[in-house]
Amino acid sequence: MIDILVYLFENYSDFSAHPEGEALARKLSALGFDELDISAALDWLAALRQSAPLHFTSHGLRVFTAAELERFEPGCLDFLIFLERAGVIDAPTRELILDRAADLPEPPIALERFKIIVLMVLWWQTRDLDPLIVEELLADGAADSAYH
Repeated sequence: MIDILVYLFENYSDFSAHPEGEALARKLSALGFDELDISAALDWLAALRQSAPLHFTSHGLRVFTAAELERFEPGCLDFLIFLERAGVIDAPTRELILDRAADLPEPPIALERFKIIVLMVLWWQTRDLDPLIVEELLADGAADSAYH
């Protein structure tokens, strides 16, 4: 499923530019993606599209529950906090990222997969992304990243 999300980001400059539903499923199938992964990716994208925008400001401390801590491999939540402190995301976007990541099967979620979720949420929000942020989000397992 993650490979499909990366494919969509790399091949469509705008979130709304990719084909919808069955047309997208046929295209992904023709490209050789697995039917189960296609179905999971389409369901995940549909849920992202239906996400209600959150409107709140946060000046407090975000405390992660034990269940959240267990759901993510080390580094994921540190990376999320880094993005928020760097001004790349705000508190509502942080919560949307956590919500969409919680919808992934097979926890714990590895940092590389988590970064793709972050990228997809930002892409869906049509954020103007700094190329360095995109590079970091698409990087595979950079252990010496700036947020450590």
